[in-house]
Amino acid sequence: MKQYDLRSDTITKPTLEMRKVMASAEVGDDVYREDPTTTRLESLAAELTGKPKALFVSSGCMGNLISLYLQAGRSNEVLTASNSHIIQHEIGSISAIAGVLPITIDVPRGVLSAADLAGKVKSGSYDMATTTLIEVENTIGGYCYPLENLEGIKDFAQTHQLKVHMDGARLFNAQVATGIPVKTYAKYADTITFCLSKGLGAPVGSMLCGDEAFINKALTLRKMLGGGMRQTGILAAAGLFALTHHVDRLKDDHAHATAIADALAKTGWAVVDREGVQTNIIFFQVPGLSAQTVVHRLASHGILANNEGEIVRLVTNLDLNDEDTNEVCALLTSLDIEA
Repeated sequence: MKQYDLRSDTITKPTLEMRKVMASAEVGDDVYREDPTTTRLESLAAELTGKPKALFVSSGCMGNLISLYLQAGRSNEVLTASNSHIIQHEIGSISAIAGVLPITIDVPRGVLSAADLAGKVKSGSYDMATTTLIEVENTIGGYCYPLENLEGIKDFAQTHQLKVHMDGARLFNAQVATGIPVKTYAKYADTITFCLSKGLGAPVGSMLCGDEAFINKALTLRKMLGGGMRQTGILAAAGLFALTHHVDRLKDDHAHATAIADALAKTGWAVVDREGVQTNIIFFQVPGLSAQTVVHRLASHGILANNEGEIVRLVTNLDLNDEDTNEVCALLTSLDIEA
């Protein structure tokens, strides 16, 4: 039985062309800051985000942790959506390592606005944590942050002398979906991360971008966290290839997600968050069945999915082509998951 892996866009494998550039990459010792390919990748990331400098890190989790550690500061507070990645999927490192107290806010789709932050900033009392940072995630659950929300949040942050960090793991998906350049999104955050290893298809790595003083401190903290790597050019070459060859093709993932969401909506048994399918992520439920049961039943027919609580998640990716998508849609419309 053929399997269609829709658990995440992290499951993608390097293409043959990407492997070739990895094999031929010029390398050096990046701890000594002598890896030329990594230097080129960092320069490109800074250019794309409009930030003065960038740093190659092993993962988005590490990039977010470094920003929380440096910008929020130990014993201080960060305001963030309750369903954000730094809360749900980073194993409590925000407090365990960065020493930061998260103040979570329940908002539809995890999209904050300045109004949601009003009245939540603390400062000036010796017995209370001070609010120092706001964190936003774009995309969040595949949903693109409205620009007006980011503008309002940045204005709010400046008024209250706060910093803003953007977890932009799938930021290039937002760019492709909305036509808003990454650089425009990034100007509303002091620091930003984006992943190379999700929809962009590289095997490893994320970029952390900010001003020169921040990145210089981040370099030291990366080393402290065990993230100092040596001949990283082999990995950086994959990132360079991804940024120069795999951005525009994200639109294919989005089209595939739309087609699958439409197929699910026609089944009669799936309740699909159709409005939320802006990029490559689909959420749905089957009334009367647990999400885990649905995941198991889909797997028995060759469709691999994940669940987030009681919601089933499907994620399209570059390893799923047009033919695969048509087959997934046909399979879904022929199934009776409730049976």
